[in-house]
Amino acid sequence: MKLKIVLPVLGLFLGGLMSSCSSELDTSMASKRSNENSGASTTSVTSAQNQTALKVVNLGVAGNFAILSKSGITNVYKSSVTGDVGSSPITGAAILLTCPEVNGSIFSVNAAGPLPCRVTNPSMLTTAVSNMQAAYTDAAGRTTPSFLNLGAGNIGGKTLTAGLYKWTTALIIPTNITISGSSNDVFIFQIAGTLKMSSAVKITLKGGAQAKNIFWQTSGAVTLGTTSHFEGNILSQTAINLQTGASVNGRLLAQTAVSLQKSTVVIPQ
Repeated sequence: MKLKIVLPVLGLFLGGLMSSCSSELDTSMASKRSNENSGASTTSVTSAQNQTALKVVNLGVAGNFAILSKSGITNVYKSSVTGDVGSSPITGAAILLTCPEVNGSIFSVNAAGPLPCRVTNPSMLTTAVSNMQAAYTDAAGRTTPSFLNLGAGNIGGKTLTAGLYKWTTALIIPTNITISGSSNDVFIFQIAGTLKMSSAVKITLKGGAQAKNIFWQTSGAVTLGTTSHFEGNILSQTAINLQTGASVNGRLLAQTAVSLQKSTVVIPQ
């Protein structure tokens, strides 16, 4: 009789133990699947973020120029420009660079441009200027900046990483800065006011960052101080002024005039 009572009790005990083990196993497996799904989700987010990285600003035909302006190019001899130069719609007489100062062609809307290197091509210049203005609009229209009003408009001494920067006021560079990133990284700087770089100040590229992927979109005038060195493409709605001995590894694309004073401009490769 006692044996008959013990056996059912033992059966209930073993059944409960097996159910508990099964429950723990199911919980463990569910937890593992959850962790695996979490890992997959993280990878997906990272991938999506990489896919939304900044795209370069398309310069179109304007990208063929080291200097392109709408109102002419003034110059204090002797400057040095590597790359093509052009101005439109103003007459070629407003291009004051001489042929020996330009390692490239000087494009003019008429026969008044510098000789003997002047090339008359008003149609191409019209397209280039249109592309320049479209590029300016593109750069100015990029949204969701990574950095807003960094340094309250003073970025002296800073190291800038890839991304979209926006300033709602003027921007000054009173001391050296570094632009750091890979060869594919894109940097866009939106400046609502003027851009001023102090004399003898330099921009240094680090980590493979390339001047061709750096875009400075400025509503106000740009002034680069004496013997300063600048990196990147300047898209200015107004004037670009290089003071004595200033150098640029990039492009000067101005919707008014460009001013050189014994300056060096090299189009980036």
